[in-house]
Amino acid sequence: MYNTNTQTKTYTVIDIRKTFENFEADVRMIARITDKWTMKYVDDIFHDIIELAENEYLESVDIALIDDASNEVIKASKFKVNSNGTSSASDRPGKNNDWEDIPNTHLRVILSYSQEWYGLSHTEKQKFQNENGFKIGWVKTSIDNTFPHLQRNNKQLYASNGYELQKVGYN
Repeated sequence: MYNTNTQTKTYTVIDIRKTFENFEADVRMIARITDKWTMKYVDDIFHDIIELAENEYLESVDIALIDDASNEVIKASKFKVNSNGTSSASDRPGKNNDWEDIPNTHLRVILSYSQEWYGLSHTEKQKFQNENGFKIGWVKTSIDNTFPHLQRNNKQLYASNGYELQKVGYN
């Protein structure tokens, strides 16, 4: 007797885009509340992130508020991709009232890539970014995006046909 396990993806690129629309709304709210990024910069971030997400190259995205003097993360939101989810209903974006414009701070976006991305050669990664018109010159960071010094709390779940994006807050 053979045991087989078949997993079928039910989501499409449209589902990925619908799910990330909630992410985009959250990032726009955070940028406005903190007054750290222009809407043009948010457009550029979103452009690159949606290209990565549609090609299954993204594991998570973090938005972090960082103290200028200490370079310590004060607050963050993590958006974790689950491409094998079961939910088709999405929470509404928001719950960003705990963000604020703190003097001498800046925002940073941190991307965590999927194994598929790491499987590409340096040349393939560059080609992908060039062909998709990437707007941001993404660089490595030394920030620990597990945010061990901050308290974790689940926020919204954004989903469409099994493609999920779990938002987690860190204070």
